Amino acid sequence: MRVAVGSTNPVKIASVRGACGQLWPDREWSFDAIAAPSGVSAQPLSDEEARTGARARAVYAQKHLDADYGVGIEGGLQKVEGYWFNAAWVVVVDRAGLEGMSSTTSVAVPDGLLPLIEAGHELRDACEILWGGSRTAYHGGLIGVLTDGTLDRTGVYVDAVVAALTRFRHPEIFDRRS
Repeated sequence: MRVAVGSTNPVKIASVRGACGQLWPDREWSFDAIAAPSGVSAQPLSDEEARTGARARAVYAQKHLDADYGVGIEGGLQKVEGYWFNAAWVVVVDRAGLEGMSSTTSVAVPDGLLPLIEAGHELRDACEILWGGSRTAYHGGLIGVLTDGTLDRTGVYVDAVVAALTRFRHPEIFDRRS
């Protein structure tokens, strides 16, 4: 099976590899990555915008690399009851246009990051400005920093990709019409 990842980010590529290997360990896989446009802002500020970006990346990757599956992952922020949360959305599409979708675990965004984000910085850059250097990259993203490494970006991405792939793992359930 050929899988196209709509990003050249090594964490996202590794997450897709890990998820496919977990769900179908006996299948032969090939993975290709392409810098796919999201069509949304650099820092999505709603779940809807993040889903739109993930979908655009998945469709672009699948079509441009002629893959069996295209996978898009788009992180974003969402305001809930006055607080900002960070999560990523995953969309998987196949050649027939069927779609699986899921999201990662969400984590509250510390107040100190918000002025930097409002000033136009992406979350990753805001974290590096606030905490110095590339601490978030080495500690598994914002969720890794906040959980002291108990959770990390790669792990939550793997889980979300697995969840999005369930649509293809169990087509008899999802294709049932009632």
